[in-house]
Amino acid sequence: MPKLFETYQFDSGKAGPHVLITAGVHGDEYEPVLAAQELVEEMPPLLQHGKVTIVPVVNLSAYKLKNRCGEDGLDLARTCPGIAGGTVTEQVAFEVSELINKADYYIDLHTGGKIFDIFPLAGYMLHNSREVLDAQRNMAEAFGLPLVWGTDRYAEGRTLSVARDANVPAIYVEYGGPDPVSAKIVKEYAEGCLKVLASLSMLHQQERKKISCLYWVEDHRLNNGHLQAKTPAPVDGIFLPSTESGKVVRTGDVWGMIQDPVTGVQTEIAVGSDGLVLFTRVGGYVKKDDSLGGLLPITEPGKIIFDEQ
Repeated sequence: MPKLFETYQFDSGKAGPHVLITAGVHGDEYEPVLAAQELVEEMPPLLQHGKVTIVPVVNLSAYKLKNRCGEDGLDLARTCPGIAGGTVTEQVAFEVSELINKADYYIDLHTGGKIFDIFPLAGYMLHNSREVLDAQRNMAEAFGLPLVWGTDRYAEGRTLSVARDANVPAIYVEYGGPDPVSAKIVKEYAEGCLKVLASLSMLHQQERKKISCLYWVEDHRLNNGHLQAKTPAPVDGIFLPSTESGKVVRTGDVWGMIQDPVTGVQTEIAVGSDGLVLFTRVGGYVKKDDSLGGLLPITEPGKIIFDEQ
């Protein structure tokens, strides 16, 4: 059977944690794969303690299609822990889950792909273990993006749900999305991973500029981490956004407008509550119930916690 993905492993030969870094879980997210490849080139002279495993393109099937999903139509981020003898995505999910289970820490790099522009964030799934949860908080803060976001522990099928079940502290990062590919995001992702490794005392160069996050939200409420379910389109049509990620909006502001080019009917979408725009759909044709974006219920820099309801 052909190799499902290329894995790069670096061992310092000295005691320390084993960190797994993956990119390309979705085939239309390009900055993560470039950042991972940059890390492959930079890692040997920097690593002083422990081991690092890097997979620059986990989902080769989706990457070759320039699509979120692979040739079997499955979303890898909903297919874990996969099936060893299943379809191509199920096999990849099985193999990457095996890697996660063997790691001590895990970083999964993402963007908004073709359709979403996402405010830069480091996120994690909330965890029953205080030790794991604290480790995830530290990793997310060390990565150095302006938003830290902890979401409910019940989501399934994700790389992070595999890590959750294995008690492996894990974070994912999201930033930007649509073309053109951003060299700035590539650089910040590579630097963010190195900051996490430095925080774990794994690198020769321990001193890396730490940037405090502006916003920190921990939300225990069910499904609040599911981006594709937020702000569903009320009708089919062409979506014209009126806001942008990272902006603070108020109830009643205009989120955007959907126009039916056949009938000429325009449907305005209003903001339902005050908050920070977490992500927006970049525009174009949408079907009813497609996500148009989402916001977080925070309007000022600081930390806010929402209990499970």
